[in-house]
Amino acid sequence: MLKYKVTDNFLEKNLFFNLKEKLISPFFPWFFQEKINDNHKKDNSSYFTHILYHNNKVNSVYFEHHAIQELIKKLKIKNLLRIKCNLYVNTKKLEKHKPHKDLNCKNLGAIFSINTNNGKTVLYDKNKKINIKSIENRILLFDASSLHSSTSTSDKKFRININFNYL
Repeated sequence: MLKYKVTDNFLEKNLFFNLKEKLISPFFPWFFQEKINDNHKKDNSSYFTHILYHNNKVNSVYFEHHAIQELIKKLKIKNLLRIKCNLYVNTKKLEKHKPHKDLNCKNLGAIFSINTNNGKTVLYDKNKKINIKSIENRILLFDASSLHSSTSTSDKKFRININFNYL
């Protein structure tokens, strides 16, 4: 049985809204990705990312943001592998992306939602799909080395989340 945990209102409100404001600012740098994951090589799916931490090094000045540091602290992360911000643009119809595993190693994952929308994360447990809604200031903890999918959003301009991978 797949274990996962969902917690709402994970960060203190002021800290959360400060982070949200930073990520939706016109000055926050987002980088275009031609595919959602390696299973999307032949379709039109794309999104924007901003990698804060990867390969044992800080990749962005935003890594030092107080809210990011508080998330790391609250998650009790000892061995950080990656932190990646994701921005999925609106699609006319909700698109479920193909299942994938985040990294090529056993790892834990946390998906922190920045805005409420009809997007979701889909976890797969044998023949069962578990849909976790995108609700602002909600965090999903799960085994990121198990198959899961993201989606776009069709009811808001964008869907933003922050993906943490750690041991």
